[in-house]
Amino acid sequence: MVKSYLKYEHSKTFGLITSPSSNILWTPDEDVQNAALRQSGAGRAIVGADEEVLCWDVKKGELLSRWRDKDCVAEVTSIARSTADPDVYAVGYGDGSIRIWDSSIASIIVSFNGHRSAVSILAFDTEGSRLASGSKDTDVIVWDLVAEVGLYKLRGHENQITGLHFLQPDAAMVEHDDETGQSLTSNDVVNGNHDQPGFLLTTSKDAKIKIWDMSTQHCIETHVAQSNGECWALGLSPDGSGCVTAGNDGELRVWSIDQQGLDGIASQIGQESNRKYLKERGSLQRQGKDRTTGVKFHPRGKYIAAHGSEKAIELWRIRSETEVQKVLARKRKRRREKALAAQSEAGDTDPVIGDDKEDLATADITDVIVPYVIVRTGGKVKSVDWGRGSTSKSLHLLSANTNNELELYSIPSRQAEKKTKSEEPPEYSRKFAVDMPGHRTDVRSVALSSDDRMLASSSNGSLKIWNVRTQSCIRTIDCGYSLCSSFLPGDKIVVVGNRNGELEVFDIASSTLIETVKAHDGPIWTLHVHPDGKSMATGSADKTAKFFNFEVVEDEIPGTKRTSPRFKLAHTRTLKVSDDILSLRFSPDSRLVALSLLDNTVKVFFVDSLKLFLNLYGHKLPVLNMDISYDSKLIVTCSADKNVRIWGLDFGDCHKAFFAHQDSIMQVAFIPHNQDGNGHHFFSASKDRMIKYWDGDKFEQIQKLDGHHGEVWAMTVSRTGEFLVTASHDKSIRTWHQTDEQIFLEEEREKELEELYENTLTTSLEQDEEPGAEKPEVTAAGKQTTETLMAGEKIVEALAIGIPDLEAMREWERAKRRQPNTGPPDRHPIFLYTNTSAEAHVLTVVQRIKAAALQDALLVLPFNQVTALFTFLEIWAEKQWNIPLTCHCRQQNDEANAGRYSATSEASIAEAEG
Repeated sequence: MVKSYLKYEHSKTFGLITSPSSNILWTPDEDVQNAALRQSGAGRAIVGADEEVLCWDVKKGELLSRWRDKDCVAEVTSIARSTADPDVYAVGYGDGSIRIWDSSIASIIVSFNGHRSAVSILAFDTEGSRLASGSKDTDVIVWDLVAEVGLYKLRGHENQITGLHFLQPDAAMVEHDDETGQSLTSNDVVNGNHDQPGFLLTTSKDAKIKIWDMSTQHCIETHVAQSNGECWALGLSPDGSGCVTAGNDGELRVWSIDQQGLDGIASQIGQESNRKYLKERGSLQRQGKDRTTGVKFHPRGKYIAAHGSEKAIELWRIRSETEVQKVLARKRKRRREKALAAQSEAGDTDPVIGDDKEDLATADITDVIVPYVIVRTGGKVKSVDWGRGSTSKSLHLLSANTNNELELYSIPSRQAEKKTKSEEPPEYSRKFAVDMPGHRTDVRSVALSSDDRMLASSSNGSLKIWNVRTQSCIRTIDCGYSLCSSFLPGDKIVVVGNRNGELEVFDIASSTLIETVKAHDGPIWTLHVHPDGKSMATGSADKTAKFFNFEVVEDEIPGTKRTSPRFKLAHTRTLKVSDDILSLRFSPDSRLVALSLLDNTVKVFFVDSLKLFLNLYGHKLPVLNMDISYDSKLIVTCSADKNVRIWGLDFGDCHKAFFAHQDSIMQVAFIPHNQDGNGHHFFSASKDRMIKYWDGDKFEQIQKLDGHHGEVWAMTVSRTGEFLVTASHDKSIRTWHQTDEQIFLEEEREKELEELYENTLTTSLEQDEEPGAEKPEVTAAGKQTTETLMAGEKIVEALAIGIPDLEAMREWERAKRRQPNTGPPDRHPIFLYTNTSAEAHVLTVVQRIKAAALQDALLVLPFNQVTALFTFLEIWAEKQWNIPLTCHCRQQNDEANAGRYSATSEASIAEAEG
C-alpha cells in the first residue's frame, strides 16, 4: 500500500508591519465620529507586507484589514491609489502582475499580467480609467481599467523605471473653445471634454527623463535627468508645473514643465517643432550624500520631502512669489551697493543704472526652494507620504522604515505673518508610531510554551511574547542581542542566551528581568532544557558547555524578618571541548547529550558521567543545528554545506546523507511524538527561504513549504506536531498548520515537474530580442502565462468540436429541406447535455475568459483554428450576439495574425505566378 502523509499549509503571518520592498500610502480615516480623532490627522497607512497589503490605524497601532490573493506568493512592490475613486487601489507584485483592489470589501476587481519582472511603480490618471505601470524590465504599460485590457507597451528606457506620472492640463488654466467661443474650465478638461489623451512623464535608472505623447504613443522629448549616475526618484508638483528628479550624491534636479505648450501639441500634428517642454531650472543639494530614493510633494505644493536610505528625511519649502521678490530685491540692492563702492574707489561719478526687475521664471532655484527642516527617524527610511491634517498650522509626514516600523511626524508649517530675522528650523515631534506588533531587527530564535499557546520570539534588543491563536503581541521586553531562547517548565519564565555570554531570565507576567547570569566568555549559541524539567544546558563559543539547575531561593526582605521566593540558575557542571559549540541537544530519554562543534563534527556524551560516547564525522562545514527523535534512536544534523545527515544513536552510523537545500541549513526539528506514526519525520529550514518536510525512515522529501521572502533564521515545532512556527529575515513570523488533506510522494514529484514545465514553457514563449537589435517604441501589452495558455487551449477545444457540429447541423438543415423526415445527426455529448448550438457554446467559452487574458489567449491559436474562429465571428455578428466582444475578438485576431496573413498572401501569389 502506498504511504500517504498529511499536508502542511501556510496559516498565518504576523510580526510584520511593513516590508522594505514597497512604498506606503497615507489615507484619511473613514466614518470617524470622534471629532478629536479626526483632528489628530493620524489616518491610516496602506503598506506592503511580503505578499499582503496591510491597512494600519496609525493612532491606535491596530491592523484594520489585510488584502491577500491566495494564488499569489510574490511580494508587493508598489501601491497606488485612484484619485477618482478613493476605494480603488492598484498593487504591483514581484512577478510582474498587477491587481486592482476594492479596499471597502478587500477583494480583487481585476488582474493584469504584462511585465516580465517586478513592478516598480504605478500611477492612475485623474479620471481613474487608466493605469500606467513601470517595471524592472524597462517597459511602461498603459492599462484600460474600463475595458480591462492592456492598451500598449512603451519601450525606450534601458533600465528599471523609477518614476511615472500622468501629465494633465494645468488646473488653473482656462482654455477657450474655438467653435463656441466659450471658456473651457480645467474641470471640463479633466472630466474628459478635451480630446487629448494626455502625456506620461517617466524616469529610469538609465538617468533619462522622457515625455510620452499618449495620443500618438511615442516619446516626444528626452533629457539626461542626472549627470552623475542613475535617476532614482521623480516627484511631480500637484499643479503639474514642475518636477524634481533625484540621483546619486544627494543631488536633486528641478525641472519646469511647459503645460501650455504640451496642451497645444494636438494642433501641431504633422508640423516639425523644436520646442522643449521640459526645462532644467537648476540643482539642489541634500545634506545626505547617498542616493536619493524618494521625492514627494506636499498636496498643497508648498513643501517637498526627499530622503535616501539614511535615518533622515529632508524637507524643502517653496517660497511664495512675494518672498522670492523680496529676496531678489535684496540681491539687487547688494549689487547696487557693491557697484557704488567700486565707483567711489575708482573716482567715477556716473550714476549707477539700476537692475531691471528679474522674472521669477529666471530666478535661481536656490532662491525659490530652500531647506526647511531635517526630520531624524528611528530607522533607515524606505518610503514616505504626506498626511493631510485638518489644520494648516502643522504638516504630517508618514515614514516607513526598514526596521519594520511606521512613524508619523508633526512639523509646524511656516506662517507667513510671522517675520523672524533668524530662519531657525522648526521643532518637529513624533506624534504616533506603529512598532509594537513587530521586531526592529531579525528574529534569531523562536520557542513555544509547553501547551503551544504562547510563542516567544527574540531579536537584537527585544523579546516578544505572542498569543499563537490570535497572533497578538502580549508582552514586549527589552533584552540584549539574543541568539537562543526557551520557555522554562511552567511557562511563566523565559530564558534568553545573548551574544555577550549572558543568560537573561525574564518573568512573563510582570515583564521584568529576574536575573542576569554571566555564563560564558563568548556568545551563547544554543541552550536546551533537560527532559526532566529540572535543569538546562548551554553551549558557547568559549568551547564550554555548562549545566544549570533550577532552584528557588528565599531572599530576605530588607527591614523585615520575612522572605520572598526567587528563581535562580545554579551552575553545577562544565564540559570543555576542543572547539566552539554551535548546537546542543538532550536525548528525550535523558541518557545522552549531543554537541555540534565548529570543527564540522558532532560529539555525543553520556549525561551522567559526561564521558564521550560517539563521534559523528561526515559534514564538510560546521553543523549549525541538530535534533534527536522521540525514541532517542535517530539524530538529524544540518550544516552550512547544504546537506542533511541522519545518524543512528546506537552505533553512530550515518543512515543517509542528502543534498537538502540550495543554501546553508539553519535548523532541523523532529516531530516530538509518534501518535500518527510520524515520529521520524522532520523539518528543515534554510537560508534559501524554503522549509522542507522529510521522512527520516524512507529518506524522502515529503513537501516543500514556500512562502518566506528572506532567509529563514529560526524554527520550532509544536508539542502536538500540528503546526510549526518559522521566523525569517523578512521580519515575518509564519505558522504552518497540518491539514486533513493527504499527499503522496509520487503526486508531489509530478506537481513539481509540472510547475517546472509550465515555467519553462511560458519563458520559451516570450520573444527575446537579439542583442543590439533595435526595439520598437510601442508594442502590444501582453505576456504569456499559464492562465492564457489554458484559455487558448479551451478556445481550440471548443472550435475543434464546434466546427464539425456546425457543418453537421447545416448539412442536416439542407437534408431536411429535401426530405423533412430526416433524423438529426450524431452530435457531441456536450451539445446534447446543454441543448445549445455550436456557435452558442463557442461564445460561452470565449465569454468566460477574462478580458485581460483574451488577447494573449488568441495569440496561441494555430492558424487553421483562426479561420475557424472567423466563421463563428461572422455568425455572432449576423445574430448580433455580444457585439462588443465580437468586434474585440476580430480586432485582436487581426493584430495578432497580421504577419501570418501577409506570409500566406505572399505564398499564394508566388504559387499563382509559379
